[in-house]
Amino acid sequence: MSAVYSLIDTLLPFEWTEFGYMKNALIAVLIITPLFGLVGTMIVNNKMSFFSDALGHSALTGIAIGVLMGIDNYVISMMGFALLFALCISAVMDSGASSADTIIGVFSSTGLALGVVLLSASGGFAKYSGYLIGDILTVQPEEIGLLLIILAAVVIIWVLFFNRYLLTSINADLAASKGIRVRLMEKIFVVIVAVIVTVTIKWVGILIINSLLVLPAAAARNLAKSMRSYHITAILISLFSGVSGLIFSYYWGTAAGGTIVLVAAVLFFLSFFVNRFQGMQNHSL
Repeated sequence: MSAVYSLIDTLLPFEWTEFGYMKNALIAVLIITPLFGLVGTMIVNNKMSFFSDALGHSALTGIAIGVLMGIDNYVISMMGFALLFALCISAVMDSGASSADTIIGVFSSTGLALGVVLLSASGGFAKYSGYLIGDILTVQPEEIGLLLIILAAVVIIWVLFFNRYLLTSINADLAASKGIRVRLMEKIFVVIVAVIVTVTIKWVGILIINSLLVLPAAAARNLAKSMRSYHITAILISLFSGVSGLIFSYYWGTAAGGTIVLVAAVLFFLSFFVNRFQGMQNHSL
């Protein structure tokens, strides 16, 4: 990591890069934000924003299970519960017993309430309340390595299966007629989202992780003219939001996660008005 730190010092000779924790946070942001931008495009396409939010809420229950079982590494318990949680939501949705938003809402509220009850019963809720807002400044070099592995894995999956995911998101019946195993593809995707959410939750925060997944992709959708530009724009917006939000948070003394989300929100509203303006121009022509 010393070589990376030296490179940051050379390219970014600013006050905020003098601190090791800011360098680690910058590197983590440069990995997390493209990951969120990429996965967020499919979340928006598939109208799954409530789903990723539900997974974030389930993190508290995962932490509580880890506490009750004496597991020191809460990522293990969070990931185990989130995977089970995600697959249960998917299975109930497949049954067609109720609308998707209703099912996800029930699971989301149940997961959050169960986590609060279990942690408060043990008298330790305040100790874990930091997970609600997260803190990217606490990321460690070894954790950055884990993020790189996840990013590489997601990119490989995207390269291999993107066309199948795209067709499935457009028309599941057509995808099935083409021999695509729609249910399997959906299960793989929910597992990807569950892993990303649980690994990054302590740095991003339960309350805002869904915003970072959805806002860049939603803004990119307002601007993009093709599927390629949609993905590239989402990644660029996510990167810009992450880096600028991190810098603003340093000088303003604010929480990094919330500041990053605010930057992404501003970009979304700007893209919305640009899209509306272009639509009005085209209509007048």
